[in-house]
Amino acid sequence: MKGKLVVVSGFSGVGKGTVMKRLIEEYDNYALSVSATTRKPRPGEKEGVAYFFKTVEEFEELIAKDELVEYAKYVDNYYGTPKAFVDKMRNEGKDVLLEIEIQGALKIKDKFPDAVLIFITAPSAQVLRERLVGRGTEDEETVNKRLARARQEAEGACKYDYVVVNDVLEECVKTVDIIIKSAHNRTEDNLAIVEEIRRDLSK
Repeated sequence: MKGKLVVVSGFSGVGKGTVMKRLIEEYDNYALSVSATTRKPRPGEKEGVAYFFKTVEEFEELIAKDELVEYAKYVDNYYGTPKAFVDKMRNEGKDVLLEIEIQGALKIKDKFPDAVLIFITAPSAQVLRERLVGRGTEDEETVNKRLARARQEAEGACKYDYVVVNDVLEECVKTVDIIIKSAHNRTEDNLAIVEEIRRDLSK
């Protein structure tokens, strides 16, 4: 069975990366897509593991060669999903997790109607701000930019298939796993099996 394309989005600082890391660690049916970006690496981030770090010129060359599933600009930086890895993992039956923002997610849904879109949110705006400030990786100006962006993102969450609250991490991870596994039982994915049975019964 071909793997699902799973788009995970949410407010900056909400814990999307942690949720996906846990899915990879606790279940064997997931592959994490590594995105390309023009933003600078944060402390401890490794090339090809956290992201493929590109210059603006390198990234725009990927766009020109149509080597990205999607791309978008977010808080002054490009982010995009390389095609080759996604195709390889899905053909091996892995559900591929993509952490991307709303613009890119909606582009994915246009290209891949069977993609599963999941929006992760904090329990409240106050908790969201506390998480952003608490991780200490951005200055106050960047934090405020991300909070301003979050107000816009809140309006786009209604276009997702599912919204999951990340309050207790373990519960959030289990919920996301159940959603993805359930997506494999969608009618359109299994009609061929039912039709084969119908034909056999008609003989």
